[in-house]
Amino acid sequence: MPEAVYRIRDLCVRHPGSSPQTPCVLKDFDLDVARGEQVAVIGPSGAGKTTLLSALSLARRPDAGLLELFREQPWSLPSGGRHALRRRLFLAPQAPPLPPRQRVVTAVLAGRLPNWTLSQALASLIYPRQAPLAAAALAPFDLQDKLYTRVDRLSGGERQRVSLARLLITDAEVLLADEPLSALDPRLARQTLQALQVEARRRGATLICSLHQVELAHAWFPRVVGMRDGSKRFDLPRDAVTAEMLAALYAGAEDEVAPPPGTVDASTAPTGDARCR
Repeated sequence: MPEAVYRIRDLCVRHPGSSPQTPCVLKDFDLDVARGEQVAVIGPSGAGKTTLLSALSLARRPDAGLLELFREQPWSLPSGGRHALRRRLFLAPQAPPLPPRQRVVTAVLAGRLPNWTLSQALASLIYPRQAPLAAAALAPFDLQDKLYTRVDRLSGGERQRVSLARLLITDAEVLLADEPLSALDPRLARQTLQALQVEARRRGATLICSLHQVELAHAWFPRVVGMRDGSKRFDLPRDAVTAEMLAALYAGAEDEVAPPPGTVDASTAPTGDARCR
């Protein structure tokens, strides 16, 4: 059987600084994810998708419940042990915090920081180490010509793709992406999903993406988790997700609903090896 990456039981996560009486943003949440799985997390705005990814990346400590990562309980470990686990993860946030005056090459190579000494990292700020590696990571996102551009001269979609290029040069075994397509047009969205999935398969990594684009989640991911109001409403193979389930998931948020399964234009869906099985 594939190695377990996450085992989550009855997880409760509140907003930072909330009192113990405050309702959980993420509540009674269960999830099991194995090495190499590719999972899409969908649901209306406010469903708790970003909170879930924060918990999975160990950026947010749960208030209750069990979270196991690689068969360890991170929040029972000393800080050094927890840091070692974090080095095996990479989270690409929806709004990447890239310094505006930083060059793209430096921003991408920050993905190698866990592998460098302090002196190597400082030297790379002056003369970027492994610039060809950064250029190769940018290529799947059509950004190789932006290698020495300042971050503040990029569009929102370009900054988002720079953050994902950083993901490609890490050694992470778990790749987490929070709304990685939010600022991208349909062509770039498909190109971005393909780049993420190809890289995850190449290294045998686990890929978990939160998405608003239901049709892309269904077309590209073999497993779909539906969330609403901080709870898991379904966790199914894509072909078991029905239009009725999606209607219930997005009830009251019709402006966010995508075409139901089976109505996606074939030109938008991956074929052959590009589609993860």
